[in-house]
Amino acid sequence: MLFILKIIGSLMIVISCSFFGFYLGSRYSKRLNNLIFLQNCIQLLESEVIYSATPLPEALDNVYRKGNKKVSFIFKEIKDHLKSNKVYDIYDSFVYIKDILKNNLHLIDEDIEIILSLGRVLGSSNRDDQQKHFKLVLKQIQTQQKEAEEKKKKNEKLYKNLGVLTGLAIVIILL
Repeated sequence: MLFILKIIGSLMIVISCSFFGFYLGSRYSKRLNNLIFLQNCIQLLESEVIYSATPLPEALDNVYRKGNKKVSFIFKEIKDHLKSNKVYDIYDSFVYIKDILKNNLHLIDEDIEIILSLGRVLGSSNRDDQQKHFKLVLKQIQTQQKEAEEKKKKNEKLYKNLGVLTGLAIVIILL
């Protein structure tokens, strides 16, 4: 009976440590995927603002409807915050979603700063300046994607293996 309890306890330790390792490893994949989806959403926003001359709240709503919902929901949040709080500076609405970006999308501070820089100029300059800034933001996001790809290759497998091996090490120590 004692032997069976030891085996069950050992399995629970190994499985829980493995899940934790897989969770930590998956954050790198999620960040990369979300950066790709975010790039697509910003391209949609660029076409709405620059080429279609759509008013900003409507453009944000269109991006929400057309983009991947894993990321495009932030544009609905920005639009809702902009309309409900009668905020005239869109940057305040971008700052409002900062925690959502970090916690839900697994983005790092550099990624968030790029998005906030878009909020600083969106709607406050002429079309040419906004188009230049859209191009700059998209280029910066591509750079972040490359960095995220490298970190994913380097760290994802490491964390997954580390979770399993930590569980096994704990079991060996306890037995």
